[in-house]
Amino acid sequence: KGQTGDFLPTKPMFHLTLADTVPDAKPLEVHVAEVKAIFFVKDFAGNRERKKVQEFPPGKPVVGRKIRVVFQDGETLVGTTQGYDATRPGFFVIPADPASNNDRCFVVTRATKQVSFI
Repeated sequence: KGQTGDFLPTKPMFHLTLADTVPDAKPLEVHVAEVKAIFFVKDFAGNRERKKVQEFPPGKPVVGRKIRVVFQDGETLVGTTQGYDATRPGFFVIPADPASNNDRCFVVTRATKQVSFI
């Protein structure tokens, strides 16, 4: 958990300053190919008790295409995307659940088992 100021979806690496580190600590170098996704969250604390909702709220219009991502480890992410291309290193997904702590996720393509539009 931490913050980055240099993440770009086209770059293979970015720096992460850990949330619980001392000021002026050296940021970690994170190689995108070594993670399954980068989660941009609303709150670092989150809520472990909250049950994940993997469906869209009824009657609410969505922006982008509805997508289901199954990761290599079996985790599933349902949301919308505006830029999925299997030949790119990754793509952004906005979770279907507006109450999710994840604001958006950058999914690393090579970490996926199945990607489908729904």
